[in-house]
This record gives sequence, structure tokens and C-alpha cells, in this order.
Amino acid sequence: MELFPAMPLAGWQPTKATMHRFCQVVGKIRLAAGVRRNHWWNAPFHLTGRGLTTRPMGQADGNPIFTIDFDLVGHRLVVTTLDGREVSFPLYGQSVASFYRATMEALAFLDVRVEIDLPHPFDLPDAGRSFAEDTEHAQYDPVQVTRYWQVLSQVNLVLEEFAAGYSGKVSPVHHFWHTFDIACTRFSDRVIDQPPSVDPVTREAYSREVISSGFWFGDDAFPEPAFYSYTAPEPEGLDREPLVPAAAGWIEQRGGHLAVLRYADARSEPDPRGAVLAFYQSAYEAGARRAGWDIERLACPGGVTDPVLSGDR
Repeated sequence: MELFPAMPLAGWQPTKATMHRFCQVVGKIRLAAGVRRNHWWNAPFHLTGRGLTTRPMGQADGNPIFTIDFDLVGHRLVVTTLDGREVSFPLYGQSVASFYRATMEALAFLDVRVEIDLPHPFDLPDAGRSFAEDTEHAQYDPVQVTRYWQVLSQVNLVLEEFAAGYSGKVSPVHHFWHTFDIACTRFSDRVIDQPPSVDPVTREAYSREVISSGFWFGDDAFPEPAFYSYTAPEPEGLDREPLVPAAAGWIEQRGGHLAVLRYADARSEPDPRGAVLAFYQSAYEAGARRAGWDIERLACPGGVTDPVLSGDR
């Protein structure tokens, strides 16, 4: 299929709002039943050949080993245990309330006991309303949801290709259910001294210096899909660094600067994939230069670190 097909936010915003909350329900189950990892790497979803997966969880908390998958081709939620038992139900025709109820019933049928802390949306306008009470968000367009997964899958592989060029600590490419974006993050070993007032989620996410690269589908503040990159903490003068392609630029967001290449601009490039990779590299080098990273030492062309093999390439 076409690389980076059109995905205007306005065309699927009601479906996106519903799907986002479905993901938050399952994401909070993942957070409760999985083993904690540094920088919250335990929390996000990963891509599959048919949708999204939590990856296996349980066991350490006394539950059976189980996995929850969004099948975005067949449009079902599938809950599976290690012994092969399975419960599934359709995603279409559900409100957030009915989805939440059906998910918890599926877990109970499979003898999985999970208590979600704060069973309501995270950092969304209706954060004060529980999932069980949300009958407002109930629009689900299967065509648009499949397109969302297809775009995610394409971006996932571009980010995998970009991640291969760094030999230091780098996160998996993963889909964050709370912010509804897909990203991978490069780390330096510099510990960040954060003030006590910073919340625990942010403290763990940014306990080391990072340069993150990703893609999101747009929201009320930025109503269109875009590729992005940021450096945290932000070094002085970051927004004066050049970016490529020419359509990319810096925008102010939450008191800092975000490198942005709009999805529509990437699609219009002669080589969209190459343009996105060049954008990520230029934004990374901008942050790395300003923060004093050893760009040459940390480079890993083609995913190869061995000097003998590198010389053979």
C-alpha cells in the first residue's frame, strides 16, 4: 500500500478519541500487571502484524501469564492466557463504558485479577470521569482504525531504522497509550537532577538526558499529524539549529521547543521515507551538538558496532 497514506485528524477525530480511551483502559491494565522497567518501558504497546499488543504479563503478581491484543484487522480485543484459553469481543459498537466492562469481564473469566489504580483517562479533558461512566465516546470507524494501525506500522519501521544508527542506550520503538504517539528515545548517561516538585511519572521518564524522536496523530493544540523530536533537558540555543528538509521547523511547546515535520509535508517530498530519516537525524544532531554528546563515537551506521565488521561494509 501507499507509504504514509493521508490521515487528516478531522477525518477520524471522534474515532480517535474513542480508540485513545480504549488504549488507556488496556494500558492501565498493562501498568498494573507488568513488571516495572526503567523509564516506564514496561508501559507502552508494541506493534504486531495485526494491531497492538501489551506483550505477556502476569506471573510475578500471581496472575496467569496473559496478553491483551488489539486486532485492528478483525477489529476485536483478544485476551489470551499461556494455556491457550482466549476471550475476544468486537471493538465496534462499544462505548468506553461497555468496552471497560467487557475487558474486565474477559479478565475475570480467565481468572486474571487486576485492580486499576485511577480507572479514568490520563491527561485527557475528561480525566475526572471514570471509564465505567463514559458512554459519550462510542464512535468507531473500522476503516480509519485500520489506517491508524497501518500508518503506525510504517512509522514503526522508519523509527527502527533510525534507532539502528545509535550505539548507546536506546529505548524500543513503542506506542504510548497515554499520549497516543509512537517514539524511540536515545539516552546519554548524564543523570538529571530534578526538583522534588516534579511528578513521579516525569521524574522516571527524564531521569537521564534524552533525545526523543517520534510521530503523533495530532490533537486540539496541534491539529494535524506530524513527526517530531525534542531534547530534554533542552540545551540553550536548540531552536537556532538547522533542520532538514526545508519544510521542518521548530515550534514552541510547553515552555520548550519541538522539532516538527508535518506529515503532509513529508508526504509531498520526492522520497518521504528518506525525508523523515533525514529529519530525525538533523534533530538528533541539533540536540546532541548543543548538549555536548560525542556524536561520532555514538554512531552505529547500519546497526553495526564491531570495528572489523564496520570496515567490511
